[in-house]
Amino acid sequence: MICLPERELHNRPRMSVAIRAEADGERTRLVPAGNFDLAHAGAVVRAVEQAERDLIASGDVDLHLSAVERIDGSGAVLLARLMNRLEARGLRTRLIDDQNHHAFRLITLYRERRAEARPQPPRIRSLVAQLGFVGAAMPDRLSGALDFVGQAAAAVPRAFVSPRSVDWSSLPRLMQSICADALPVACAANLLIGLIIGFLGVSQLGRFGAEVYLPELVVIAQFRELGPLITALVVAGRSGAGLASELATMQVSEEIDALRSMGFNVVSWLVVPRCLVLLATVPLLTWIGDVFALTGGLLATIVSTDMTPRAYLLGAEPFITVPNFLNGMIKTPFLGLVIGLIACKQGLAARGGAAAVGARSTSAVVMAMFGVIVTSALFTLFLTLLGI
Repeated sequence: MICLPERELHNRPRMSVAIRAEADGERTRLVPAGNFDLAHAGAVVRAVEQAERDLIASGDVDLHLSAVERIDGSGAVLLARLMNRLEARGLRTRLIDDQNHHAFRLITLYRERRAEARPQPPRIRSLVAQLGFVGAAMPDRLSGALDFVGQAAAAVPRAFVSPRSVDWSSLPRLMQSICADALPVACAANLLIGLIIGFLGVSQLGRFGAEVYLPELVVIAQFRELGPLITALVVAGRSGAGLASELATMQVSEEIDALRSMGFNVVSWLVVPRCLVLLATVPLLTWIGDVFALTGGLLATIVSTDMTPRAYLLGAEPFITVPNFLNGMIKTPFLGLVIGLIACKQGLAARGGAAAVGARSTSAVVMAMFGVIVTSALFTLFLTLLGI
């Protein structure tokens, strides 16, 4: 038998906390006795540890709750973890109500939450089964995505009616992390794209002696398509993952639940400012990236041909027009919105522990990049059909 008397700290009245172990044939009965609450947390922890060390059992273990006088969440968590560790040792555990319904419900609740958070082993499916699984889940995913978009759309007018429903104080921090911190990567990516266009143009146009059209190729390709696309992909890979992991961490640490319990609308408070920042920063980054791409094309032309910088600028000037510029810029706010909605949706959908944060971040990056490509292709198709 294990009997562990303890004394309350801070000169409180003497109170006994004990866990008795009693052999009953092939079964072992664990009988916690006393107050298993936050006020006696230290005594409870020591009693649980001592009981686990001294327990000698090879079969079933029953936890009887008849002697528990008082229990709260802290005590229930410690007893639930004790049962989980005993099961990890290969023992079969069972929780006995003994008319103590409150303690039984608390311990069962914490054990169920742990079971839900435990990662399930992956099941091997055939290709046909995987296709069927994806197809069957598609209506629910589409419904959830449309529901989230609807909530975000409804939150925009609410932000004007009730400005305090949006976390406006986070805008400077978001501008710094999404725009300013992404500027070097976006500029470097567009500079390299300009170099690539220039070298490819020289290799192909040079076969026909048409290097004079190289500035036009760089301007049209960068302004209309590659500038917005490359910049949005950089933002999706960098900021999309950051936003998703931030919200996923808040979700698994129950900060989102705390905001809801305080009466905050999570979409208005968290999603709206992030989408607004992306709406503003993607066009700005695209515009700066276009300048670097033209510089990259200039460098490639100077290195690969006899064209002078002045000839390059004179050849590019007629095509640096408002229609060409707006043809690409008109899609950038929508690309930023797609990135923001996908990243926030994936972050808020996280469930479980640290593994869920990584999984949702990965999903956010993949889906945001795919969404950017699809959106850009739809805009290009639409503008082409209009003859613009």
